[in-house]
Amino acid sequence: MRPYHFLLLVIALTLAACGSAGQSTPAPTGGFEPAAIQNDEGGVVTITGELTYTYPFFTDGVAQPLVILEDQAGFVDRDRGYLMPMESQVMGQLTSDFYISPFTYSISLPIVPQGGIRDVDQDGEEDSGVLVFAPAYWTNAFGDPFLEKRDLGGGGWSTAYTSVRTSEEAATEREYIGGKLLVYAPDDAQGFPSGFGADNMLFTEDDPIVGIPQGYTLVDMDTDPFTFDRSQHVVMDLLEPEGAALDDFSDLPYGEAFDAMITMMRQEYAFTELKGLDWDALDAEFRPRFEQAEAQNDEDAYFFAMRDFLWSIPDGHIGFSFPDVLNNQFNIDIATGLGMSIRDTSDGRVIVSYLTPNGPAQSAGIQLGAQIFSLNGEPIDDAVSRSIPWSSPFSTDHTRRLQQLRYAVRFPQVADVTVEYQNPGGALATAVVRSQAEYDSFNQSSFFGATTGFELPVEFEVLDSGYGYVAIYSFFDNEVLTIQLWERMINTLNANEIPGLVIDMRNNGGGFGFLADQMAAYFFTEEMAIGLGSAWDESLGDFYTDPNTPDMLYPPSEDMQYHGKIVVLVSPNCSSACEFFAHDMTIQDRATIVGHYPTGGLGGGVKDFEMPSMTVRFPIARPMDLDGNIIIEDVGVVPDVVVPVNEETLFSDGDPLLDAAVAVLDNPAGAGVVPSGPPALNSDYNALAQLQAGVPTLFDVAREEYSDAEHQTPGTLNYTIVLPQSTSIVGGYYWCTTTPEELEDNWGKMSITVELNGEIIPNDELDFESHPSLPCNLLTVLMTDWPAGEHHMVVTTVHSAALNDGYGDYPAGTYISDFRIFVEK
Repeated sequence: MRPYHFLLLVIALTLAACGSAGQSTPAPTGGFEPAAIQNDEGGVVTITGELTYTYPFFTDGVAQPLVILEDQAGFVDRDRGYLMPMESQVMGQLTSDFYISPFTYSISLPIVPQGGIRDVDQDGEEDSGVLVFAPAYWTNAFGDPFLEKRDLGGGGWSTAYTSVRTSEEAATEREYIGGKLLVYAPDDAQGFPSGFGADNMLFTEDDPIVGIPQGYTLVDMDTDPFTFDRSQHVVMDLLEPEGAALDDFSDLPYGEAFDAMITMMRQEYAFTELKGLDWDALDAEFRPRFEQAEAQNDEDAYFFAMRDFLWSIPDGHIGFSFPDVLNNQFNIDIATGLGMSIRDTSDGRVIVSYLTPNGPAQSAGIQLGAQIFSLNGEPIDDAVSRSIPWSSPFSTDHTRRLQQLRYAVRFPQVADVTVEYQNPGGALATAVVRSQAEYDSFNQSSFFGATTGFELPVEFEVLDSGYGYVAIYSFFDNEVLTIQLWERMINTLNANEIPGLVIDMRNNGGGFGFLADQMAAYFFTEEMAIGLGSAWDESLGDFYTDPNTPDMLYPPSEDMQYHGKIVVLVSPNCSSACEFFAHDMTIQDRATIVGHYPTGGLGGGVKDFEMPSMTVRFPIARPMDLDGNIIIEDVGVVPDVVVPVNEETLFSDGDPLLDAAVAVLDNPAGAGVVPSGPPALNSDYNALAQLQAGVPTLFDVAREEYSDAEHQTPGTLNYTIVLPQSTSIVGGYYWCTTTPEELEDNWGKMSITVELNGEIIPNDELDFESHPSLPCNLLTVLMTDWPAGEHHMVVTTVHSAALNDGYGDYPAGTYISDFRIFVEK
């Protein structure tokens, strides 16, 4: 080769290398102006990136964190129910510790990806289209390692912790506003937007379109026009949305931190109107304390000001971390007790519910069950109402009262307390009880006194009664473990045909609402919207409810559904997500709720923020039914069956609430429920034809069967019947004999009365049919469209003389068939 030819070759190769490392403009393809390509190395091969999170609950409950290549066809279609195909879910690898922020990931791209291919070039012609992806963070709790509908929350596209930034404003919610996409073109004839267009929305008609090469291309939407990068190895960080990021006021002076906190809470606190809060009054009351603490550089005064401010908001979801000075004061305030716990009874008394063996109260002669009238001369109700629990604040009066009862008999130092009391069966008496440093009575009255801290999130067994029993202790534990235990229970119930289940929620402090909802879904057969959420929207300056994203139940496959009867046990210690589960179980009357009291009434979705030396929590989301009414908050889930609090239930060796639950399962559904009215009655029908067509009589579906001798003896025969609301059934009376002559003779010696729900149905409003060829007479009514509840039909037949129907003798007397009809929804 001649020297100048070699020089030309070197120059050509250098220019080619420069072109591949910098910007190049390939020849137009597909009829579109080609995109300006950065770093044309033939297309993306691998993706790496990191995710920095500040959201306080980001890692809680997560057992299977994933970063996947998420198919964005849902966004292209604006289909909020789009389910990314399993084959499109390219799994990445986490390359650092997930539990330390930031964590890193990598994805190796498949040669030919799968997914929802979409034509996005807006040219009006049908083209093969492109695949649009964004790496995104997910967690997997249900089923196999791939994400299913329940994992995806119903579908759509990611709006958090993905490489794309989406709008959080109501008018443009979930729309792309920036970030990075990965696009795959199957050939070089496809177009893709190079900008958002005049409407500032992607994949709409006004998008400017450019041609893109075959293969993978990174699209950076934070430039104008978009940048198209064909590097083999690209970085796509996953972005925490602004709404999830931790608000941090910890570096501000106390006064400024208070200003920032109360300004945020004025806007974002979910229940200002519901609770009648006056933020101006709270500002005026507490600001001077924060300013004084700042002026005096008094951290302790700041902590007590924070405590008292937060306690002034009547919401059990208000929480804060306790610094040492508050922990020390708590220990001082409860330092001594009387060796007894007290409880309200359902009939309005305050009685001793627990005595420390040989403790101060017992030694003073006070007995278990003693009624307490006063402490130090103050009426007991006043003393209780005046006590301020350190577990404050509360959303419901019944929860506050239970905690006040605990603290009313605690004292900061050894003291002589005059107790006016009356022992069971005794006279009114007074004792001076010296308090002492004992904690048994205080711990015994704790909401968590029945737990050890070593419980699994789900624990189940089969009771001696033959019913299933499961305690759900948390919706905030390892999600995969929780679902595995839950599904094992469901399989056990179904495999053993267990007819009923008690779900014990009495010691469940909540957790993830979505997990609670989807665990409840195992008891339903169809997807359904169950509620709405509402949160502050900065762009509107008001709370906003997205009607397109209701809370949903997503039942599992049919073999994983349980259809038996259910009772849910609740207490004030069932709060937050626990209450959502309990509320879900009231839908379609799926379960009977049993308890002494309602649940805690903590319905709001919460957020945490940082104050100086303290983390604070408050609710920012309103839970609502489908009509927009706030649910749960301030009320809780109210029991259908209220078990009284009295000596029998307080001092039982067993579990009165569990006993009540078993009694409910033993009874048919609808027991004790007064129906809204009678069923529809039809007396203008052909009874014989209906019976021949298979319409049953009450006798046909009754649980009880009686012998001929019992039928031929005057008296009452009781029948139990359980019906769905849609049942058509024949009720009334019929009499058959061996000859027409016997029929006429017998019928003339009978008087028949039919009564339904306490009302007599006149005989002329019943259908009378006589069939001498059988021979039988029928005096009946066809009943349909049953309201749910307990119905009662009584058929009374008086024989004025002894009868013989050709089969047996019937003495004179009154014969009653008493039907208890329990109708399920």
